[in-house]
Amino acid sequence: MPTPRETILTALHARLSALPATALRGEVLPERVPAAGLLILREGEPGEPDVTLSPLRYHYQHRAEIEAVVQGAARDAAFDKLASSIGTALAADRTLGGLCDWVEAEAPRPVDLPVEGAASLKAAVIPVILHYTTADPLA
Repeated sequence: MPTPRETILTALHARLSALPATALRGEVLPERVPAAGLLILREGEPGEPDVTLSPLRYHYQHRAEIEAVVQGAARDAAFDKLASSIGTALAADRTLGGLCDWVEAEAPRPVDLPVEGAASLKAAVIPVILHYTTADPLA
């Protein structure tokens, strides 16, 4: 049986997979970026939990990361569209079907990356904060 953390990350990946961009989880950047863009979900850090007693509960603000990458001549507009679609997908259900308390994305800091012999990439890491509670830090 998967842990709550794994269940939440799987649900987040499924939400990203519904977007037109290719969504991967924990993969390396492929040699080619699909025309609709590329999203790579990174597990990130659960951080130090707040703890409550009776009953014992661990309250996390897990910081996952989405690497968003687009390539081509219209990469500024494509990146804006991709980032906006991520925001819309997260806002549609802030609890990922009741699996966590709240999901929120932080603003990206995009950079242009030159590629020798090809169109430049526009990429950013989009932090996503997952608020959830578990009964055990290893569960």
